[in-house]
Amino acid sequence: MSSKSAKARKSTITLEICTASVEDCVKAEQGGADRVELNCALMLGGLTPSLGSLRESRAAVRLPIIAMIRPRPAGFCYSRAEFIVMQRDAELALAEKADGIAFGILTATGALDVPRCRQMVKLAAGRQAVFHRAFDVAREPLKALEQLIDLGVTRVMTSGQEASAYNGAAQIAEYIRRAAGRIEILPAGGINRFTVADVIKRTGCDQVHASLSTASVDRSASGRPQVSFGGTIKQSEVEFTVTNAEAVRKLRGTLDS
Repeated sequence: MSSKSAKARKSTITLEICTASVEDCVKAEQGGADRVELNCALMLGGLTPSLGSLRESRAAVRLPIIAMIRPRPAGFCYSRAEFIVMQRDAELALAEKADGIAFGILTATGALDVPRCRQMVKLAAGRQAVFHRAFDVAREPLKALEQLIDLGVTRVMTSGQEASAYNGAAQIAEYIRRAAGRIEILPAGGINRFTVADVIKRTGCDQVHASLSTASVDRSASGRPQVSFGGTIKQSEVEFTVTNAEAVRKLRGTLDS
């Protein structure tokens, strides 16, 4: 890469893509992503990926990988046993050369669980510590933001406590203003090539997080359509989502333009 093109590339908005497999990470890299957040179970909001997925993703791409540390769906107030699991998962992810961890821990009343968050930042040991969108249900977001800054968290992912970053852009702009460079603010939620320019313009952000997926089909379970493995929520047993490399590429193009 020439020094001219490298300089131009450096000036673009950082693009993080939410992924759930080795193939997703590869497609994100091919599409021009700058960083990936690796999960499993994206239909549940993203949970801790397996060690196999993390290890093989690390071998397959050069991009920085942020490993999600979330033991279950539905809320962010964890039992003692769940928090022990989170700590072990973080240690293992970092041992597998993850570039950072994403976590979010609140109290039962929606306040930041400062002692537990401090332990997670300590485990990151100089690598990236990301507070994920648990922030968007924090009871006092501005107070939580200052607490995260004091803890030394690298960045916070947020939709501005709204359904999408597009809807929450005004609040995200306020977080960026309050942060004043002390912590990174990563807009997330409903970002795509149709909304990204508006989000950037209204927030002044220098990075975005997007989940750009398409449906893929595995027909091995199609012979018995009456059988479902998802409990009370019946989902398709033949379709699953994968990262759409072309959608990533188009969003990258929008950002670079």
